[in-house]
Amino acid sequence: MTVTADANSGGGVLYVVATPIGNLEDISARALRVLREVALIAAEDTRHSLRLLQHFGITTPLAACHEHNERDEGGRFLERLRGGDDVALISDAGTPLISDPGYHLVRQARAAGIRVVPVPGACALIAALSAAGLPSDRFVFEGFLPAKAAGRQGRLQQLKEEPRTLIFYEAPHRLLDCLADLEGAFGAERPALLGRELTKTFETLQGLPLGELRRWVAADSNQQRGECVLVVAGWQAPQDEDALDAQALRVLDLLLAELPLKRAAAVAAEITGVRKNLLYQVALERKGEGGG
Repeated sequence: MTVTADANSGGGVLYVVATPIGNLEDISARALRVLREVALIAAEDTRHSLRLLQHFGITTPLAACHEHNERDEGGRFLERLRGGDDVALISDAGTPLISDPGYHLVRQARAAGIRVVPVPGACALIAALSAAGLPSDRFVFEGFLPAKAAGRQGRLQQLKEEPRTLIFYEAPHRLLDCLADLEGAFGAERPALLGRELTKTFETLQGLPLGELRRWVAADSNQQRGECVLVVAGWQAPQDEDALDAQALRVLDLLLAELPLKRAAAVAAEITGVRKNLLYQVALERKGEGGG
């Protein structure tokens, strides 16, 4: 007898099942099988998920598991799992836990010794990244930025010199404000891509420098609707060899606080690979600014 990855050796299994983000053809055969075979489906919005299940003729019972109740209601799902029932966790669209509820239930299940099995599939951030034409070997997902301007701008300043490709989700009514803040923090020439309504009828994949992308979206109100993913190129150090990045300056400042100026410059050069003479000149300037 061949044992599959889904085999259950005792107790129930919590399946974390990805569902389509738009195009229903993107659901996998495995996801459909699991949703039909489990005893219960924990759904972010039962009304929304019911339409999906009805489309595929799936009659498995649904129970709500959303951000307002998953801490309290997780116990009922754990009881079913401990009793030997398999449970599937789904969100409204895409992969659960990716800016969606489910983290608390998965954590509780793992802490209780319940087997957790991912059933992978659609994910908006990966779909956008795969088509962006920006570096994808290293990237960072920031989810939704703060809704208020001050918080959003502060967070973007922290990411200003992040070298990895950045991915954000954004609500359509904040898209223009977000693009303006991205432009202000990263500069108008930073390459970016807007992925909107991915896999749906009016899908947008528009790649432009941030300044042009903001103006393009501002000129077309249709681009200010629907689910939005923003992919932004990471920071690149200036080509000028005499420019120091923030990390090299931080190393230099820390060493200046503990060592004589010349020695600090020499050690900083060993750590960062920056020319010692350049670091020495910068150290002189920074000591001068500090009054000695």
